[in-house]
Amino acid sequence: MRRLAVVLALLACASAHALSGVVTHVTDGDTLWVRPEAGAPVKVRMQGIDAPERCQAWGAQSREALAARVLHRRVDVRTRAKDDYQRTIGTVTLDGHDVAAWMVREGHAWSQRYRKSLGPYAAEEAQARQGRRGLFAVPATEPREFRKAHGPCP
Repeated sequence: MRRLAVVLALLACASAHALSGVVTHVTDGDTLWVRPEAGAPVKVRMQGIDAPERCQAWGAQSREALAARVLHRRVDVRTRAKDDYQRTIGTVTLDGHDVAAWMVREGHAWSQRYRKSLGPYAAEEAQARQGRRGLFAVPATEPREFRKAHGPCP
């Protein structure tokens, strides 16, 4: 059993890549563009969170919070895969700190749920809810439900 865990951990590390660069643009509360030292900017969707849509309540505040935190700063991205929109999915860190965890803890995004799981940032979301921070201080609809009801933002 332990051998299987080691093999799975090695496979996970082998499939992940690292990217480092400067954030040149923030699209919304969970998507940003990172320009590596060599090459074109890469569109990155932060793994594990779901931020409000741009046209949704709290969408502008979420985007502004992320921009204030990372725009024009050097970040590291541990990439995982590409999504259906060809964005790179990954964990973004700034000075060694997980940016997605910060976004959820400050009330600018939800921990992305997976079936019955509350997602990787459930503890940070619980803190934000308890402290009534950001979007947890107002009635807010999760982006998945918003998209079902209204479709994508224009």
